[in-house]
Amino acid sequence: MGFTKPDLPDIDHAVWVTLPRSRRLQVLTRHWVEHGFGTPLVVYVLYILKIAAYLVSAAGVISLTPGLGGLGDIASWWSQPIVYQKLIVFTLLFEILGLGCASGPLTLRFIPPFGGFLYWLRPGTIRLPPWPNRIPFTAGDNRTAVDVGLFAVVVVSAVFALFSPGYNGPVTGTGDVGLLNPVLVVPLIIGLALLGLRDKTVFLAARAEHFGLALLPFVFSFADQIAAWKIILLALWWGAATSKIGHHFPYVVAVMMSNSPVLPSKRLKRKLYRDPVHDLRPSWLPKFLAHVCGTGVEYLVPLYLVFFAPDSGPWLWIAIGFMAAFHLNILSMVPMGVPLEWNVFMVFSLFYLFGQYGSIRVTDLNSPLLLAVLIASAFLVPVVGNLFPEKVSFLPAMRYYAGNWSTSAWCLGPGAEENIEANVIKSSPLGQRQLDRLYDARTAEMTLDKMPAWRSLHCHGRALNGLTPRAVGDESDHIIRDGEYIAGPVLGWNFAEGHLHNEQLIAALQRRCNFAEGEVRVVILESQPIHRARQYYRIVDAKTGLIEQGYVDVRELLSRQPWPEDGEELPVHVTTKHRASSGIR
Repeated sequence: MGFTKPDLPDIDHAVWVTLPRSRRLQVLTRHWVEHGFGTPLVVYVLYILKIAAYLVSAAGVISLTPGLGGLGDIASWWSQPIVYQKLIVFTLLFEILGLGCASGPLTLRFIPPFGGFLYWLRPGTIRLPPWPNRIPFTAGDNRTAVDVGLFAVVVVSAVFALFSPGYNGPVTGTGDVGLLNPVLVVPLIIGLALLGLRDKTVFLAARAEHFGLALLPFVFSFADQIAAWKIILLALWWGAATSKIGHHFPYVVAVMMSNSPVLPSKRLKRKLYRDPVHDLRPSWLPKFLAHVCGTGVEYLVPLYLVFFAPDSGPWLWIAIGFMAAFHLNILSMVPMGVPLEWNVFMVFSLFYLFGQYGSIRVTDLNSPLLLAVLIASAFLVPVVGNLFPEKVSFLPAMRYYAGNWSTSAWCLGPGAEENIEANVIKSSPLGQRQLDRLYDARTAEMTLDKMPAWRSLHCHGRALNGLTPRAVGDESDHIIRDGEYIAGPVLGWNFAEGHLHNEQLIAALQRRCNFAEGEVRVVILESQPIHRARQYYRIVDAKTGLIEQGYVDVRELLSRQPWPEDGEELPVHVTTKHRASSGIR
């Protein structure tokens, strides 16, 4: 790969534009085996600098706390009680400003590379309320002054808390500056909750299932805070481990390792697949890494840390070091979606919660109210999310890295993208226009085509490839775009959440663009429930609504390649079929 140019197949642009979509996917998925996304080196440098900026700015802001000490004294104050509180607030602020997850080129953000906080401060942009028909005063998809005000309350409250002094200290026997005054986080908690009822995009962007939940213990004693945060981390680990059970996760491991900048061995990358040319299903190696080194240890090591580890000693530090290496390994893979700072936060949490405060156990939690909230939020919501994934985002369901995500494929007829560009206020131009400003036509188009190639390498991507012909028949008349390609610029944020580009977004765009029948068709694929080996789908026309819905058997996907074969049809179970619209051929 070059420093500024992506690593792409050596095919002339005049030839590339004549290739059918299936052939493009075949070329690019085979190329992915050894080269991944083909990310230019400068992009990795930018991500490294962003992580460094997160660490330095967090430490710098926290060091301004009166009585704490400067950056040069960080070794003496990093473990003070107020430090972790402020790091939670800082990281929530970092995420909600669009600087964390879902930023940069690995989420199709090229120009500008960062998220949409300016977009969320602009009335008239699109918002997506989670329950518009059930929660009063939340209906509509137009951002108003109320939404802008709530967003401002969250940001200002977070900033005010970060620069506030300690309160009611010391709270430890070794001496400290105290804790944040719990009154300071009340506007932040209430503002984030109300904002989430008005716009699920911003709520998810804040990573509220982690950092928002971690704010609640601030109003309890310090011992309760430590115990509660350990319970939250346990839920995150166990939720992620549970989501990795099944057929999807080995595909993620193979695709993610192929994209790793720290794994230069092409020979090893080829061994991740049954055949690096003809059979791009995961080999035994990613299956072993997924279920033994991934799922198994993510259950067992956190179990030991939370319930059985001693207060100190070598076994404690071995467990802490193991989980730190676990998160650093994910970090080194630079996965699509780039949850980088989140993994850095998790590493710091290990040393702070289990290393420094290992003597405070989860059994020391004294508040029944806090325990009830934690059980409901950190355990019951993930249970519902695994059983009914169509009702809960994969983030509060804590189904991380699993590859079992809801998603969509947008089939755009001639002029549809131009229609969106002209009639929708966005945080940035659509990805094609961003890349056109950076590269020549060949490089821009092939780079953009790497996104559906990445999707196709996953189990659910094979389902989308099989369902797309049911939406438009002749694919040559449409451009097929991933739902995240649409959602990112239109909503200001995207992070593998298919519920941000389903019927709700389709309806919002239809009101603004007035697409003709057949101009925009969307295949919406839900995640697989944990207890049922099927994924439900819907095919929707932007103008006329639902065309077809049903489900695919996940076992049918396990024999398919990431490119559609000529004459190959995906067996589907249709449960509802409306009158065929004129756009289907």
